[in-house]
Amino acid sequence: MERRHDIDALRVIALALLVLYHVGMVYVVDWGFHIKSPDLLGWVEWPMVLVNRWRMSLLFLLSGIALGLVLARRTPARLLVERSWRLLLPLAFGIATIVPVQAWCEARMLGTFDGGFGSFLLRYLQFRPWPPGSFTGAEYGFTWNHLWYLPYLWVYSVAVLASLPWLRIAGGPALADWLTTRGRWLLWTAPPLWLLVALLMLAPRFPTTHALLGDWFSHARYFPVFVFGVLIAPRRAIWSALVARRWALSGLAVASASVYMALRAVGRLLETGAATMESVEWLVPLAAWKLVSVSAHALYGWTALLALLAWGARSLNRPWPGLRYASEAVYPWYILHQSLIVLAAYWLIPLGLGPVREPLLVLACTIAGCAVLHELVIRRVRWIRPLFGLPARHAATASGRIPPAPANGIA
Repeated sequence: MERRHDIDALRVIALALLVLYHVGMVYVVDWGFHIKSPDLLGWVEWPMVLVNRWRMSLLFLLSGIALGLVLARRTPARLLVERSWRLLLPLAFGIATIVPVQAWCEARMLGTFDGGFGSFLLRYLQFRPWPPGSFTGAEYGFTWNHLWYLPYLWVYSVAVLASLPWLRIAGGPALADWLTTRGRWLLWTAPPLWLLVALLMLAPRFPTTHALLGDWFSHARYFPVFVFGVLIAPRRAIWSALVARRWALSGLAVASASVYMALRAVGRLLETGAATMESVEWLVPLAAWKLVSVSAHALYGWTALLALLAWGARSLNRPWPGLRYASEAVYPWYILHQSLIVLAAYWLIPLGLGPVREPLLVLACTIAGCAVLHELVIRRVRWIRPLFGLPARHAATASGRIPPAPANGIA
């Protein structure tokens, strides 16, 4: 297939949402983060909840699609080597050099470390456990923080690539053909039903940890989405069906999101004592309250993903000015952005700039830092490029054009 510009564009949009979301984490009330401002913003929670229900699933979906698009051109063994190189090397580099900035700022804010970053890094690179509570992940001796996506993506890629030879022997291609033709209805209905079961059965028992091992709810949430992306990537009939149903999918996403957010708002009123259960039980009976809320959550999370794919295929699948450059920048920006957010907040919070100027400056510093480091260092220094998931070749060809970003890492 020709290059899918809509997937590149959705990748860029997903990164932009991720940066905004993590800036919001500094200011949202009652959500833990590595650094928190005293100028908390209560309203930030609501748009963050809406995005949170599908933002990481979108990244795994795009990564699955990227893998599915190149399967026909490369062998599973070659793809496994390439994905391992482009995921595990940036992960190791990020753990050793990028993420420690967050850990140091967090430890300084908590008062568990009073030295400079150099002395902190020397201690951190020994990879020995720290006293519990020193910073997030201190008990393990190191932390990957926002880079947790990379080991998850690597494990999922290995699982899919290793299973391909066995699936071909066992009739996997015929099953895939059936699923994407006569059995297409299962692709629309099974994922939200599976997410509903996971939310009801796994989420209460296995809270999200991002520790890879034992994080069963997260795996139940993200691995099927990744596999779905691999499955549909090269199948034009599925994409045509998505585009044809884009309005219906958008309507379902809006309706289910409205139900979910309305119930969440009512729940907040109950928590604050502004309403009693008796006064709101006319909306949803008490016995059905959780089931309706979780069902709306599952339906919204899935239909929002499909609607994004549908509208992307319909409106974004064409070359946009700067898209290739932005698509190449996604992986380095992903690796850098959260450490820059935490560092900017660490510098700016003591200045007492208030609830408007401070978050805007944190966002501006993050964007400026990512842009400068990517443009002036990462994409220009050959040996640094692989550390951020880019090929070692220069970003520009002899003709001066920027080649397509590789389908790896963060999609």
